[in-house]
Amino acid sequence: MIAKSFTIDLSNRIAMPALGLGVFQSGPEETVAAVSTAIADGYRLIDTAAAYGNEAEVGEGIRASGIDRAEIFVTTKLKPDDYGFEEALRAFDRSLAALGFDTLDLYLLHWPLPKTFESTVASWKAAERLLSEGRVRAIGVCNFNPNHLDALIARADVVPVINQVELHPFLLQNDLRAANAKLGIVTQAWSPIGGVNRYWESGEDPLTHPVIVALAEKYGKSPAQVILRWHLDRGVSVIPKSVKPARIAENIDVFDFALATDDIEAVDALDQNKRGGPDPETRAAGPIKR
Repeated sequence: MIAKSFTIDLSNRIAMPALGLGVFQSGPEETVAAVSTAIADGYRLIDTAAAYGNEAEVGEGIRASGIDRAEIFVTTKLKPDDYGFEEALRAFDRSLAALGFDTLDLYLLHWPLPKTFESTVASWKAAERLLSEGRVRAIGVCNFNPNHLDALIARADVVPVINQVELHPFLLQNDLRAANAKLGIVTQAWSPIGGVNRYWESGEDPLTHPVIVALAEKYGKSPAQVILRWHLDRGVSVIPKSVKPARIAENIDVFDFALATDDIEAVDALDQNKRGGPDPETRAAGPIKR
């Protein structure tokens, strides 16, 4: 099946699918089927992390799909417990071995760790080495605020191509998106339809908000599809997570419509500036809660 997605050009001229499958909180026994199902439905971007404990199953799902590895854009992440130069290089080797790949498309630092930022810088230097050696095609970060980006770039040789952050109708992060854009960094949304609010009951659910429900009725789409299209119309990459075949198929069926400008603005107006996940300013090493 031909991939049902458009691509976003990263600053290093690599084309990345704008929409992919996230596997956070996907159990190992569910991940293989979710990945192979997603690829059959047209997904060509799969996002995992060392901390998720399912890299091996992501690799297995890709091989089970029957689609050539070169056609799938794969992201994984360095967990904070493995920060440091040599530690990061070893962790990357473990991730590649788990995935069963020779090279990786995108490697991300999972958190900025501002209280131990020297380890973050050392990890970035390791990622730069991996990039220079051709073992990874692109490198980026997750959950970095503008001040973290500035501090990293001041000591870096390579600017991150992506900043993957919590972003949904209740947390727009407009200042962060603007900072990313100024630096040529693509913004990618984790928990794009607000799943983080459901996981930890930290607020109301965007999927049931009357504005989203009304727009779903207007466009003949589901609330999740409206939110995903809203992200894409604003130039944001998305990695919605699901292990349910019907939801996986639904989430990628968003390339046959676009929201009108006033409808985009209506969703923008839902911003509560409220996080459902951890605060990057206080996140320390330890178990990943995202």
